[in-house]
Amino acid sequence: MRPIGTISVFVALLSTTQAQIPKVSGFNLVWYDDFSGKAKTVPDQNNWIIDTGTSYPGGPASWGTGEIQSYTNSPNNVRVNGAGNLQITAIKSTTGAWTSGRIETRRANFMAQPGGTMRIQASLKIPNLGGNAGVGYWPAFWTLGAAYRGNYWNWPAVGEIDIMENVNNLDRAYAVLHCGTQPGGACNEPSGLSAFRSCPGNSCAGNFHTFMVEVDRSKSVEAIRWYVDGVQFHQVLQSQLPAATWKGTVQKPQFILLNMAIGGAFPDAVYGKKTPLSTTLSGGTYEVEYVAVYHT
Repeated sequence: MRPIGTISVFVALLSTTQAQIPKVSGFNLVWYDDFSGKAKTVPDQNNWIIDTGTSYPGGPASWGTGEIQSYTNSPNNVRVNGAGNLQITAIKSTTGAWTSGRIETRRANFMAQPGGTMRIQASLKIPNLGGNAGVGYWPAFWTLGAAYRGNYWNWPAVGEIDIMENVNNLDRAYAVLHCGTQPGGACNEPSGLSAFRSCPGNSCAGNFHTFMVEVDRSKSVEAIRWYVDGVQFHQVLQSQLPAATWKGTVQKPQFILLNMAIGGAFPDAVYGKKTPLSTTLSGGTYEVEYVAVYHT
């Protein structure tokens, strides 16, 4: 139904209302971004570093994952939309080269304190491309150990918490912990300790869902727990890892990242062959309403 007249104006105003940062009982909000800002501008660079190119300076090629796109700081690839959303769009050029967006928090001291719990959450919507059109897409919401900055060769020892990964536009949310050494090691690298599930209620693709990780240091056995829309679907306990590995992964500061890669080891492995395909559609957009960090 297409509203007309004053009704259409009212609906338009509603559609531009920014998402509210949720209040969480028992937690204090310590950091957030609601992606306010003028349409078609890059996100607030007081909060975010915009990564560019195909690697960190002196770091592993293809961002260490085999992904094929180049990240840019162009609003065509990474922008706020003027209605309170971050948008990351993957674009294929006429020559077949892909570009996309990747941002990471300037702040790199997110960490659960001894005896407390940290919650990192976001409201996310992955592209809805359908069939082979989405093969090779790899949107993610994740953290890396702060010690990675300036080194770039100490992964996975610094720790990585993948709060949400999606590949090939499937109705799946993946949760992964990377740690220790590779290949193998305590976290079975490079695969990590992982789980996945479909999104509750409606598909992950094309719908907003809330993804969250809790790092819980309030109990004698610490834990990391992953949730989608309040439903827990993965957990790693301190008792599962060597003490030094847990300390290096969980009891150290981290920074937060949002990106959408094209191709790479993960989508290739899930699809069973090299991605993207010739049928993979340009222009898929990953949207984020907010990112928030809470502490008890």
